[in-house]
Parts: sequence; C-alpha cells; structure tokens
Amino acid sequence: MKLQDFHHYKGDDLTPSEKVERKVVELLLHSKLPDVDRESSIAWELKHSSGCCQIARILAQKRNLDADIAAVASVLHDIYVIVEGRYKDHAKLGAPIARKILQDLGGFSEEDINTISQAVAHHSEKEVYSDDPYIELVKDVDVFDCSLYKNAEGFYRIHKPENIFKEYVNRIKKVREELGLKPEEIFR
Repeated sequence: MKLQDFHHYKGDDLTPSEKVERKVVELLLHSKLPDVDRESSIAWELKHSSGCCQIARILAQKRNLDADIAAVASVLHDIYVIVEGRYKDHAKLGAPIARKILQDLGGFSEEDINTISQAVAHHSEKEVYSDDPYIELVKDVDVFDCSLYKNAEGFYRIHKPENIFKEYVNRIKKVREELGLKPEEIFR
C-alpha cells in the first residue's frame, strides 16, 4: 500500500463517506437558521453528528458491519434537525433529505442509499427492535453518544415516557458492555 500525504476533508479526492461528513459540517457552519430559532444549538449538532459518526465506525467494526455505511447513516441520522432545526418527526422527515444528499454526492449504490435512509427513518424508534443491523446500530449510537454528555439523563427522564426511558438505558448498557466499559455507569 502506497502512503499518501493528505489533509482531512480537503480536496477533490474524498471518499463518498468523507463527502457526506463534510456536507453535514458545511450545512451546519453555513446555516441561515440561528441557534435562537433551533431546538438545539449548532454546536450540539456538530458535536453529536461527529460523535455518532466515530462511535458508529467503532461499533460497526465490533459488529462486523460496513463502517462507512454505519458512519454515514449515523452522521445523517438527525439531518432534518440540522436543516430545519426541529425534532418533531425528524427521523421520518430526515430520510428523504438523507436520500437526496447521497444521490447528489454520488458514490453509493441504491442498496446503500436504501440501507442508510431506512436507518435514518427508524432511528427514533428506540423501543422497537428490528432485524436490520444498521437501524439498530444507529439507535444504539444515538443514545450512547447522548449519554456521554452532561444532563442527558435529566433530559430523557423529563421528555420520554418511562418505558422509552428504560429502553434508552437498556441500549446504553448494552453498548457499554459491548465496548468493555462499566455498564453501571450509564450517564456521564
């Protein structure tokens, strides 16, 4: 393998997944929708999308899944929130936006686009378990990343019904165990 000198996310020789990751960052950095008109901050969306992307790569390796597909699905999972600033029905409303980004940027098969779009569309259904490993990965990545931030537990307890909160906790524990972390330390 020939070593190459490169700069991350710069230039014309980006992989398809790098193009998507860069696109998400650019959408946030150049957004005309200020924090005051968003349900969460641009800073949060940058941190959360980036954190989810990296955690997805790690979990995909542990689960023998395609790390690029997992990373792209995870970086796009909140694309509706990134673009529109709102969470109501964001998973279902985000899937067509994700599909369009993938088609516009190119480099993804129709099967890849369908896999990613389905993971985006269903990532908010934490209490529903599917046979699709990418949907489950994005759900797990989403709650695990959030659990690493201060006040996540309080937010979940205030805004989620008890049965849904329990599923979040179950997913977080499962990921912590999978990564060899102490499962009892659920939230930061």
